[in-house]
Amino acid sequence: MMNLCRYGTHRVIEPIGALPQSATKIDNKMTCHSNEILVDVDTLNIDSASFTQIKEVCFGDVFQMKKMILDIVEKLGKMQNPVTGSGGMFLGRVNQVGSDLCLEIKPGDKIASLVSLSLTPLEIEEIISIDLSKDQVKIIGKAILFETGIYAKIPDDLPESLVLSALDVCGAPAQVDVLCKPGNSVLIIGAAGKSGILCSSQARKSVGENGLVIGFVYSSKEKNDLDKLGVCDYIIQGDARNPMEVYEKVKAVCPDLVDVTFNVVNVQNTEMSSILPTKNTGTVYFFSMATSFTKAALGAEGIASEALMIIGNGYTRGHADFTLNLLRESKPLYDLFNSRYGVKEND
Repeated sequence: MMNLCRYGTHRVIEPIGALPQSATKIDNKMTCHSNEILVDVDTLNIDSASFTQIKEVCFGDVFQMKKMILDIVEKLGKMQNPVTGSGGMFLGRVNQVGSDLCLEIKPGDKIASLVSLSLTPLEIEEIISIDLSKDQVKIIGKAILFETGIYAKIPDDLPESLVLSALDVCGAPAQVDVLCKPGNSVLIIGAAGKSGILCSSQARKSVGENGLVIGFVYSSKEKNDLDKLGVCDYIIQGDARNPMEVYEKVKAVCPDLVDVTFNVVNVQNTEMSSILPTKNTGTVYFFSMATSFTKAALGAEGIASEALMIIGNGYTRGHADFTLNLLRESKPLYDLFNSRYGVKEND
């Protein structure tokens, strides 16, 4: 009889003793064990850093992207980008709940996973389409959630596509609420992206009228989008891969440097751009899966920075409801988010 583990180690094929996220291959046979949930999956929301890497290496060719995703899942038993190490999340309908589990969900319920695809047993029968603007992949497939795997039931008052996109990054704005205090100065690098606009909106609420919110974006379109929200005191346009550019531009509007920096970009080599403009006694929160924590640690040492650096693990208690309520409370935020990630007429 199989020795079932609440963390899913019974699914690990290699190396033995590893947890599913760090495993190089897991068992993705869609047999629902007594401590698992079997889900019929229709949408994958690929992590932004992972999706960007796949799109770039495939030159935006959807056929090649489909092939690459299928190859990864076939080889690993899960959707874990071998370059970024990250996964994403899924949207689906509960097929079966294991007999040992006592949960508030039942077959037929629509749920979104709140654990990474990088640890989730996944089987893809067919990739129907890929939405390059949403980082979403429509599939026919199945997935397994372990006993410790968290999820959220899809609410009736918000579009599914919008909910999936929001829940994919819901840990970030919830951490803004935890880390930012009234009167703080806050820098959000990647402020016009999916997690960026949520973080910017929450930062405004958290720091209040006496606080300072600075959004750093790459393009003029992003700057215009962010400006519509009216939540940033300053919006700086530049290249987050150039740390001295970021430092000088932030210092020009906040001479004493910022109390808290959130890095939510999906490109590499932005570690020092986050640390340099942050006070020596400040906090840097790396939510991006493109972050090299070696570069961050050694880079901070190199400039004698004592800033507290936090790995954004995507989980904060109550983060799903927190983020969806943020969308419900702000019409400008909802409208911008829905225009990007909601269902369009041709979807």
